[in-house]
Amino acid sequence: MPITIKPSIKSGLRKFRNFTLVVVVLGLILFVAIRYYYPFGEGVKTGQLNYVVYKGIVFKTYEGKLIQSGFQSSKPGAIQSNEFNFSVIDPQIADSLMRAGGQIVELRYKEYFGALPWRGYSKYIVDEIVSITPMNQPFINNYPPATATFQ
Repeated sequence: MPITIKPSIKSGLRKFRNFTLVVVVLGLILFVAIRYYYPFGEGVKTGQLNYVVYKGIVFKTYEGKLIQSGFQSSKPGAIQSNEFNFSVIDPQIADSLMRAGGQIVELRYKEYFGALPWRGYSKYIVDEIVSITPMNQPFINNYPPATATFQ
């Protein structure tokens, strides 16, 4: 004798399947939105602008590198310069940065959890140039000097 399922059970399984499908799709949309479109960090970085280039095979993007003062390393005992790799979306900002190579720049950026190919190779997106200081002028720090007390 074949097993038959009552119509009320069939409709209940369909409702459960449809509800599960909707939850999975909404969860996937939420994951993509948070991972790629929600900036979880914003800040300003200052350093000497090394380069800004326009590159890519399918998606052409502006990519740059800023060399910050000081040293850091991911391996103990090793020394390397502190580099900040970034992407630029706005062509006007990228053009201004291309003209400012080798100068001290202060850049405002947003940090995302992941990179999108049409937005750039980096998860750091520069959206504003705060200041550009030529290298022949001394870099002026606006912070008061630290005071040390010796006893």
